Amino acid sequence: MKIDCKHVWDHISAYIDGDVDAALRAEIDRHLEHCEICSAVMDSTRNVVILIADERVFAIPAGYSERLHTRLEAVFAAGSSGP
Repeated sequence: MKIDCKHVWDHISAYIDGDVDAALRAEIDRHLEHCEICSAVMDSTRNVVILIADERVFAIPAGYSERLHTRLEAVFAAGSSGP
């Protein structure tokens, strides 16, 4: 079986969880050896899973929420003004 990037992306979660059969895992491994994009997507997805599973809590800097909302409002206002 020959797989492409779409196949890899469709199976990323199952691959990371170890829920793909040996033949598919081998094909994905071969694809990842030469595809930099899929390797990056796989690494990024794995990192997100690791971060979400981390039980540590990170404090958001004081005033961050207000700055974020102000920035978002400015971006949305600029985008809604049209060309």
